Amino acid sequence: MPFPFENLPCFEGASVENWNMVELEVYAPGVRAPDKMLGLALELDVIPGLRYKVDTDHDIIYMEFVGEVPRLSTFETIFSKLELNLNFVGRLPEEISSCKKTQRIF
Repeated sequence: MPFPFENLPCFEGASVENWNMVELEVYAPGVRAPDKMLGLALELDVIPGLRYKVDTDHDIIYMEFVGEVPRLSTFETIFSKLELNLNFVGRLPEEISSCKKTQRIF
């Protein structure tokens, strides 16, 4: 299947296989406060490949990652620094891992 924009100069050589987008939704009560919004912008704006928007009516942050996705610990650090609860909405994609191997104790 050809990539629909492959003839545009900025997408030269692009293919469907090269596009890995990961979407995340986070519910963070209190994120609508101006100081939290500023802190969140300062933290998230430096993450490469991230596009995000904040629904201030519902305290939800929508994130889209193109390329590498930060680890779960990165999100935990950012949100704890801002004193916000990190609640992922839905199932976490496989690309996000805590890198913790757990073993069942009998």
